[in-house]
Amino acid sequence: MEQSTKKKLTVAAVLGAMGPGLLAALSGNDAGGIATYSSAGASYGYATLWMLPVMALLLIVVQETAARCGCVTGKGFASLIREKFGVRKTALAMIALLIANTAVTISEFAGIASGLALFGIPKTVSVPLMGLLIWLLTMSGSFRRIEKILLLVSCVFVTYVVAAFLAGPDWGAVAASTVTPHLIPEPGYVSLLVATIGTTIAPWMIFLAQNNVVDKNADESDIVLQRIDTTTGSVIACAIAWFIIITTGAVLYPAGIQVADAADAALALEPIAGEFATVLFAAGLVAASFLAACVLPGVTSSAICEAFGWERGADRNWSEAPVYRTIITVIIVASAALVIMPGVDLFQIMMSAQVINGVLLPILLVFLVFIAGDKHIMGRYKNSRLWDVLTWATIVLITVLTVVMFVLQALGY
Repeated sequence: MEQSTKKKLTVAAVLGAMGPGLLAALSGNDAGGIATYSSAGASYGYATLWMLPVMALLLIVVQETAARCGCVTGKGFASLIREKFGVRKTALAMIALLIANTAVTISEFAGIASGLALFGIPKTVSVPLMGLLIWLLTMSGSFRRIEKILLLVSCVFVTYVVAAFLAGPDWGAVAASTVTPHLIPEPGYVSLLVATIGTTIAPWMIFLAQNNVVDKNADESDIVLQRIDTTTGSVIACAIAWFIIITTGAVLYPAGIQVADAADAALALEPIAGEFATVLFAAGLVAASFLAACVLPGVTSSAICEAFGWERGADRNWSEAPVYRTIITVIIVASAALVIMPGVDLFQIMMSAQVINGVLLPILLVFLVFIAGDKHIMGRYKNSRLWDVLTWATIVLITVLTVVMFVLQALGY
């Protein structure tokens, strides 16, 4: 037994385990995340950079816990919620997840539309074509193939690294701002801090991190490797956010240029940093939105099907998993259709998703910490006392920030 729980940490083993944690963390850098980071840099320069190490720690705590639960139990998060908390609470959580994830998927298609519009492609062309491509990919019938393609798409995030160096920042000031907490007593600054943390950890990321581990058939012997994967993914995701803030903080903040979304930031970079920087920023936006739009419908459908005992998985065909594939199809078609419809208030849809996610996340984190701390479920891999303290601290922090976010929204900030 002891022999089976150990696996050599060879380079090949580490690379073979990479994927679930990396994909889950990078998927969080979606259209909404890029817009938040861009706005933070444009509005306050480097003053929010110190939050990124904090974000990385919070993300590591959540992702590692979810991945460990998947390795030990061989079950997804939704299944464990149903077993420990009952069908009624699970059903409420799944309804909220469906509504929130559909709204976020709509925002991803909006990100695709605005990003490709910078290359002269109208949304009536880009959205249906990308929607079809996303649907074909999610229906391709192989989890391994889907994961490899999405990890390849993730490589486009390097564009933000290049854009940051093109911006020519003061790296000394960047380093100082990263390690030195800096608070500005303004509602706008507090709101951006809340949004920056809120966009890092989303409810669907917990399901994705755990389900991906289960789909890869990882077990207790893979826990150390999965910890490396989740830690690496969390650090890389926050590093991408760091480079985005650096780019807009170095270029747009000194010029006093405010941005409302990532497309605005890409356009604003051109006259100051050059056309190449704009192209890089726009390409990153499209790739990030595409990645999240591929992930969200599958995560949502997988969680719902698992919660109610229906067949699920990319490897299942229509006859084997009709509900799973139908939910994915409906989310993709409805999201794409809403984006190209005239007069639809996309901003209100995204705000509604933010509110639902803000309420749902602390609840799911409480579910997660109780599951991970249950010796009957996790055995000797249950949360340590230190990890319990870190997880509860994460829950308290996110709950407080959620309340602050609602208050600021009510006050019109």
